[in-house]
Amino acid sequence: MSRLLLTLVMALWAGLAAAQAPTALARAEAGAVSDTLWGRTEIALELSQGVPWRAYTLTGPDRLVIDFRQVDWSGLDPATFGTSPRIAAMRAGPLMSGWSRLVAELAEPMAIDKAALNIDKTSGKARLSVSLRGIDRAAFDAGAGAPADPTWDLPRIARAEPATTGGDGRLVVMLDPGHGGIDPGAQRGDVTEADLMLLFARELRDVLMRTGRFDVRLTRDADAFVSLEGRVAAAHEAGADLFVSLHADALAEGVAHGASVYTLSEEASDAASAALAERHDRDDLLSGVDLTQSDDTVAQVLMGLARLDNTPRSQALARHLIDGIDNALGHVHKRPLRQAGFSVLKAADIPSVLIEVGFLSTDHDLKNLQDPAWRAGMAAGIRDGIAAWALEDAALARLRRQ
Repeated sequence: MSRLLLTLVMALWAGLAAAQAPTALARAEAGAVSDTLWGRTEIALELSQGVPWRAYTLTGPDRLVIDFRQVDWSGLDPATFGTSPRIAAMRAGPLMSGWSRLVAELAEPMAIDKAALNIDKTSGKARLSVSLRGIDRAAFDAGAGAPADPTWDLPRIARAEPATTGGDGRLVVMLDPGHGGIDPGAQRGDVTEADLMLLFARELRDVLMRTGRFDVRLTRDADAFVSLEGRVAAAHEAGADLFVSLHADALAEGVAHGASVYTLSEEASDAASAALAERHDRDDLLSGVDLTQSDDTVAQVLMGLARLDNTPRSQALARHLIDGIDNALGHVHKRPLRQAGFSVLKAADIPSVLIEVGFLSTDHDLKNLQDPAWRAGMAAGIRDGIAAWALEDAALARLRRQ
């Protein structure tokens, strides 16, 4: 039913677009959430004009996703739409160039019953209405998933080329400030993980660039959402020699203190690592992308061979980073080297690590993360760790599989 609905929606839009094509970015002007007497939950959105759109559901967590080409959300917060016991939270914002997204986290399994976008012939304004009805878990899971439509799907990972140093001999370092845009990451009061890691990534970039030995790129240099697949693709497109993802999480239970460095493993090294991996990857499901299913059998074999060589390089990078941070700051997490199945670490041919710089949920770490002097020390430690790894990696290069 939902896939047929999507087809009809796009066909209807094609006819409407021929008569009245949008000439500027649509604005979200008002929205509402309500429950009906017939057990339905309805979401209504007022737009300054019509735009192409699609609606579908996803699992893990359960949510309704509405994609637009394109809507300006700057004047409207979905958190003000109203409340329903069936909707846990709503958020919206820019996704990437030419894309916007509205996400409603569902408190229970619901399917799209009806969806329509109506355009006022006089004013040109549009109203999007989506009606949801409750269904059982099996039916929800079976019907969930982003429609396979090449005109809508997000960019695939670029074909991987062998990573090489830049033309001037500098190593290309891809820094990845976690989260961003409609995905703020961990939050503590008015402090968000996304903002802190972008600030730190910019500072770390400057520290690395000043050595003259590194060409540093950022997966995002603004408060913008970038999918996990997009982050890995950016590293490939830049010809990155190493990939460093930066995070500062918050734990719901217990106290964690100090930096830790993760390398890729399908089996998490402990329960805490598994929980963090689930948290970091959770918001990428906004994009409907699952890296684990993106390759055919032959590609999987080739990537497996690449990882045989690349995994030891990533593990060596992690060890050098821990040593550098410990030397610069005098402390790290009590178990600083860990493994988890983070999607951003799945580049088969680029040494990749994820650094938990600290934890927003711990007062001491939060104070450090907000202290420019402390961040400078952390950046120096990471710089020293990368430099030490680069020397070792170059010495071992001739021993690796060609």
